[in-house]
Amino acid sequence: MGAVVSCITSVFRTIGNCLMAIVNGIGSILHAIIGGIVSLFDIIISCLTCGRTSRRRR
Repeated sequence: MGAVVSCITSVFRTIGNCLMAIVNGIGSILHAIIGGIVSLFDIIISCLTCGRTSRRRR
């Protein structure tokens, strides 16, 4: 009886690990997409302002 419970526990643990891997993958993809969009807007704003916003004053 203990072997059956151990087997069922292992199956649920494996399913949980698989779901977490999927969620982590989706999160990484969204993080990359958002980072790309932010970089694109940074480039557009820099072009429109002739790069004045990214330079530091001395």
